[in-house]
Amino acid sequence: MLKKVDYPVLIIFAVLLGLAPFSPEPHIVEKLRMLSEGTLKRPIDIFDLFFHLAPVMAIILKFVTSKRAES
Repeated sequence: MLKKVDYPVLIIFAVLLGLAPFSPEPHIVEKLRMLSEGTLKRPIDIFDLFFHLAPVMAIILKFVTSKRAES
C-alpha cells in the first residue's frame, strides 16, 4: 500500500503533521525536547511523538523498501 503513495504526498503530510500545532511550538519539537531532557514518560506524550513522526517514518520505510526492490 505504501508503494502506491507518492513522495510529494508523504512530504506534505510530514511537514504539516510534524509542525502541527504551529503555535506556540510544534508538538514534535516539544516532545523531542522532553525526550532529550528525560521527561517524556506519560503514555499520551509517547503516543503523540510517534503520531507526529508517523509520516517521516513512512517516508523512510518507502525509501528503504524501494531501494531493496531495485536491487
